[in-house]
Amino acid sequence: MYTQAKKFAAGLQGLGVKRGDNIGLISDNRQQWFVVDLAIQCLGGVDVPRGCDSTADEISYILGFSGCKLAILENQSQLEKVRSRLKSLKSLKKIIVIDPHYEARKVAGLEVFTYAKILENGSKADLAIIDAEIDKGGPDDLVTIIYTSGTTGEPKGVMLTHRNFLHQAQHVFSLVGVGSGDRWLSVLPVWHSFERVMQYIALASRSAICYSKPVGSILLADMQLIKPTWMASVPRIWESVRDGIYRKVNREGGVKKALFLFFVSVGAVWKSSVQMVRGQMARFRKRSRLLDFVIGIIPAILLWPLKALGDILVFGKIKAKLGGHFVAGISGGAGLPKHVDKFFQSAGILLLEGYGLTESAPVLSLRSLSRPVPGTIGKAFPGTELKIRDEDGKEVKPGEIGILYARGPQIMKGYYHRDDLTAQAIDRDGFLNTGDLAMATYDGDYKIVGRAKDTIVLLGGENVEPALIEERLKYSPYIALAVVVGQDKHFLGALIQVDPENVKTWARENHILYTGDDELFTSHEVHSLISHEISSLISASNGFKIYEQIVNCAVLPKPFELGRELSAKQEIKRHVISEIYAKEIESLFKKSN
Repeated sequence: MYTQAKKFAAGLQGLGVKRGDNIGLISDNRQQWFVVDLAIQCLGGVDVPRGCDSTADEISYILGFSGCKLAILENQSQLEKVRSRLKSLKSLKKIIVIDPHYEARKVAGLEVFTYAKILENGSKADLAIIDAEIDKGGPDDLVTIIYTSGTTGEPKGVMLTHRNFLHQAQHVFSLVGVGSGDRWLSVLPVWHSFERVMQYIALASRSAICYSKPVGSILLADMQLIKPTWMASVPRIWESVRDGIYRKVNREGGVKKALFLFFVSVGAVWKSSVQMVRGQMARFRKRSRLLDFVIGIIPAILLWPLKALGDILVFGKIKAKLGGHFVAGISGGAGLPKHVDKFFQSAGILLLEGYGLTESAPVLSLRSLSRPVPGTIGKAFPGTELKIRDEDGKEVKPGEIGILYARGPQIMKGYYHRDDLTAQAIDRDGFLNTGDLAMATYDGDYKIVGRAKDTIVLLGGENVEPALIEERLKYSPYIALAVVVGQDKHFLGALIQVDPENVKTWARENHILYTGDDELFTSHEVHSLISHEISSLISASNGFKIYEQIVNCAVLPKPFELGRELSAKQEIKRHVISEIYAKEIESLFKKSN
């Protein structure tokens, strides 16, 4: 790997690449991506990465704004995107295509090379020159410019240094026990800081990287084949695994379903009891450790035989589907839903929820392997300071909600050519405003409770955190995704994306006739079903205030798409959804006027 990276670096040097050059890298996960990334670093260059799902306009924007003279593209399709926008890419002169099946062709205005040719050219060079270039580098040199996915508007170029990534690769071992012989299953977009730092950690720990896809059938097949020990993922992947298990159980029905639900309940109570005994409960208010121990020890002992039986009859089969060697999954990118977290705890499958931002390269906190506290994102990452402040900038007490600020060696250098935005994000003391609402426990663990910028303000002046309601709505087996709306309105509404398989099963059981999915999902019967689910979940009995309850909903006929309504991390783009579904949203508030 090291030799390949140096050879490719020599090939790039032959094209005139020098220290400080910005180089576009448009590719999805593959071994060559990692070689290219390391090669650019060897020369002191700066890669500007993006995935193949990016539009021609997005690629044009990031390559143009960064002033890239060279871009490395995965395949012909990405080359066509670039060629369609050449008039706006004044700096771009050279292209390298990674795909081994690509045959170099002349493109007007561009020099085009293949990955294989650059590697071949580099093999003829004196690699001692590359070693000398490596030695010139420093920890505060820029290594990448990662453009945010634009969930809040125009993408911003996040400048990250070697120190930002290395700090995490050096200190993560105090939290997780990854080492030589471990295997990481790579499924998230590698151009994102989360998956990228996991690959650096894999390299630092001498463990293997196995590339897969976040598609249920492919992912599970690869897990059984590869038998991974670790996987970094977003919550929706774990949610889809859980939902897939429940769908299968519901289809089987009868005794198997009854046993499954029974052992899940037993597992949940047993795990909660064990956590009380071990002091792994989130203490948002002061509580006695001794009392927790006393309350937890008896059910922990009494339920252990049933839990062990459940492992044999039910949970062992689930673990086998994950390959049988799985240690833990690291979940980040968004909050892990409580019901998903609870299910995997019941099954004895460890999920370590972490938290971070592209601007923090990205890890700011992580549940540790030795003390995973459910319902939290763990303690601050080593060497990192986290503070929760109110609107006046005053630090709040444990259990109180405020905005989370972070300072540490992993905080970005700033936004590329946007000093004004950098000044807004990072204060004079070096603290990054994450824009997330959080609260701390009395033991120093943290919990994210919402997004400050996502707060909905109703006409009555009430502030509503939509994320909390949206997470609760996904407790329904018929709701796959929900977007709560209502800014400057009298009440809240919701756009609903249904779970297609569960809704179709419900329709068959209730003898509802339909000719197509769109007709079914937008039918009066399904609307009534979803409305009932919403009123049951978002109610006073479940702790929701009157103004937090959903008055009207609209069921969407088609699922949200990556790159459109969803970012590459599968987060909802609220501003995009507001534009695309403006008519549907407006209709929610006309119905009761």
